[in-house]
Amino acid sequence: MKSLKENFQKAHIVIIGSGIIGKFNALELSELGFQVTIIDPAQLENSSYAALGLLMGNMYQKRRGRSWDLRKQSIELWPQWITFLQKFNYKLNIEKPLLQLTTNQEKFKKLEKFICENNDQNLRILEKDSIFIKNINKAFQTKNIKGMISLKDGRINANSLLKTLNKYLKHKKINFLEEEIIKIRKTNNYWISTTRNNVNIKSDMIILCNSLKAADLIDNLSQNIKLKPVLGQAIELVVNDAEVDLFSLPKQFNIDGKNIIPISKNKLIIGSTDEYSTKPEENTFEKLTNFLDKKPNWLIKGKISKKWYGIRSRPEGEPSPIMRNLEDGLIICTGFYKNGILLAPACSKWVANEIKNYLF
Repeated sequence: MKSLKENFQKAHIVIIGSGIIGKFNALELSELGFQVTIIDPAQLENSSYAALGLLMGNMYQKRRGRSWDLRKQSIELWPQWITFLQKFNYKLNIEKPLLQLTTNQEKFKKLEKFICENNDQNLRILEKDSIFIKNINKAFQTKNIKGMISLKDGRINANSLLKTLNKYLKHKKINFLEEEIIKIRKTNNYWISTTRNNVNIKSDMIILCNSLKAADLIDNLSQNIKLKPVLGQAIELVVNDAEVDLFSLPKQFNIDGKNIIPISKNKLIIGSTDEYSTKPEENTFEKLTNFLDKKPNWLIKGKISKKWYGIRSRPEGEPSPIMRNLEDGLIICTGFYKNGILLAPACSKWVANEIKNYLF
């Protein structure tokens, strides 16, 4: 009987899609000894490159069910993967802590209840005399911002993570094909992926990680998978540093759904994922800066130095994400919506277990 490692080394797995989920699956599977090929027609254009990288794990308020199980597993796995990936980029890290804030009293009461009901020493309500709250209220010229802090949640720079994963995949000599797959089919216990140029690629398994386009490659009449586009947008603002001290603010925080990341003395990033569209609206500035009753002058006069967006997929009629064994040798991992980076370790672990069960 052949050894497990020998079977792994002979098995060829095609991953369609080269975002965070696709690359993390390639990382996990290559470490197990599989031959892996990643296929994507436009690697630099996927939504992972538009991600801000906030990891909202411990502060997730629904602490039951599948979504929490995935978060909990990823929370445990991330420190291990950071240590591993630092061999390829010693600067890669998770910046902590993370603050979830609101100007809404009802939402704040829910945060208080959540903290009270979950005896987690890493989660705390921020009192009015907290230096974080004082500095944020001073910067935004308000007295209404309240919230909680998670000492274990934070942010990983998405571009840095992707570059580090690319370095690892190059080191492992993972095959990468810049092609578009238009059809997949199974024949004689093998899977065939057909490119737009009519090239057939044979593999033992296929993993679909190509967001909205995953649904185009499967028989939706039998699988009934529906995905809708969700637009994530971000702007980089240059502000007058004589009016505000951005260095006094936390490194990353969220106010009523808007993610805010100060990156220098006079620059900050504001981002959000909440539009069901494939094209950004013209009033991006207004939408992303509309998280206070009254904007401070420095925010009103801020100039956009950069803006970008990414299109994610969200499942219709079922929870996010879709992680499913569709049939023998065909797995789908998509519809991560807001949490692709956070859930990547749990996703890749699940995929690896599914493949082991299938092959052996």
